[in-house]
Amino acid sequence: MKTAKADLMVNKTKDVDEVPRNVVALSATSVTKDWEFARHQHRKAQLIYSVRGIIRCEVEDGVWIVPPLCAVWIPGDLLHSARGSGECYCLFVEPAAVENLPKTCCTISVSPLLRELLLRATEIPELYALGGSEERLIATLLDELVMAPVEDFYFPMPRDPRLRQLADMLLADPAEKITKGDWASRIGMSERSMSRYMSSEVGMSFGRWRRQLHVMIALQRLSKGESVQLVALELGYENASGFVTMFRKVVGKPPARYLFERTTLETASVPTIILPDHGEA
Repeated sequence: MKTAKADLMVNKTKDVDEVPRNVVALSATSVTKDWEFARHQHRKAQLIYSVRGIIRCEVEDGVWIVPPLCAVWIPGDLLHSARGSGECYCLFVEPAAVENLPKTCCTISVSPLLRELLLRATEIPELYALGGSEERLIATLLDELVMAPVEDFYFPMPRDPRLRQLADMLLADPAEKITKGDWASRIGMSERSMSRYMSSEVGMSFGRWRRQLHVMIALQRLSKGESVQLVALELGYENASGFVTMFRKVVGKPPARYLFERTTLETASVPTIILPDHGEA
């Protein structure tokens, strides 16, 4: 369900391409329930950041499930949809505003400074004065955005129709426990052909691809307060230990530690950036 504030932001995204500024920042600070932006596109690139909770963004080539303290970056003119919950902040950026912005959809890590700059940008006028402190703040924001590390939280979607069918089946029932050969038979391929196509189209093995999906689903559910034990069982693991081992192999740390560190950083106190009140032209 979308609140009126979320609907207002959806409508405003249709007009951002007409704003003659390098950056347009929007917020939906009163959204308390789930929100969803239907499939759409715009010339400006977009950054979506949720203060709390998980964002799910879908494009033709992949699905991104973005954990706390991360944002999803969507290049300009790319058809996409997104959904999430809680406070949502969107940044729209002219593709030529600064060099070295990501050229493909990706998840980026949001530092405390980048977060504060993003939140502060939503408070300045849409047509901020050029040559003044507000434009300098925007320039600093873009510099931080360029330097933000890219995180590996996505589920690449293949173009081959048979592999696309496989992806749809995995998304529909991620806990299904059958062999790789059985999956191949279901989509009318040999196991060897499926492995070769997987490597070519998504750049990873079937096992790594499936684990990536499990981590993304786990992050989405764990962030809502579900227990590791419950998530493990509903993803088809016999016990929490096996799931934790898989999660640590993909992410580098166990789920409880990962989420604790994210939550600790998210609630940490950071200085507020205050613009001087002298209306530079």
